[in-house]
Amino acid sequence: MPLDASFVGRTWPARTYRVGAEKVREFALAVGATDPVHTDAEAARAAGHADVLAPPTFPVVFTWEATREVVDDPALGLDFSRVVHRDQSFELHRPVVAGDVLTTVVSVAEIKELAGNDVVTFRCDVTDPDGEPVLVSTATLVGRAGEAS
Repeated sequence: MPLDASFVGRTWPARTYRVGAEKVREFALAVGATDPVHTDAEAARAAGHADVLAPPTFPVVFTWEATREVVDDPALGLDFSRVVHRDQSFELHRPVVAGDVLTTVVSVAEIKELAGNDVVTFRCDVTDPDGEPVLVSTATLVGRAGEAS
């Protein structure tokens, strides 16, 4: 069953996330980001940051949670048991640091069919409390076609 194309252009309610220093440290260790600015507040401050600096891909921690609300909506028609992650990108307007309070608004940027597979692209616009852009995250998922009977 194809995905519901009426989802394209829709946005979902904003979600707020407070970036915690320990979460940044855990993520940095998990992805092998060994620069001390990611784990040591003093090193981060010496480098000009207010607190530990999140690795560039850290926003997946909170943007995925916002995206999941759409992915899990049965009306979309995406069978998550058949999904593969095709692409992820981050356009950073400024670094993310511990202590940031960030708001994410997710939208469906594109839905298409490719070789019998459903392809959906999500866009997450992330802003600070003043409404200033912090980053844009784009993720593309592929719902693999079922077996031919």
